[in-house]
Amino acid sequence: MRILSKRQLKELVLYSPQHISRLEKAGQFPKRVQLGPNRVGWIEDEVLDRLQSRLDEREST
Repeated sequence: MRILSKRQLKELVLYSPQHISRLEKAGQFPKRVQLGPNRVGWIEDEVLDRLQSRLDEREST
C-alpha cells in the first residue's frame, strides 16, 4: 500500500485542494488519512480506483 502526499495527489488528479475537499465531503472521492497532527495522505489504490470508475463511466455513455 502506498500513501500519496498532497503534491502527489494533485499531480495525479489535477484538482485543486479545495475541490478535492468538496468531493471528499460529498462522498465522491476517497477520504484522506490523518498521518500526524499536520500531515494527511490518500491511499493510492483508492484514488486509482476512483479514476478508473470515472473512465468507465465515460466509456459507457
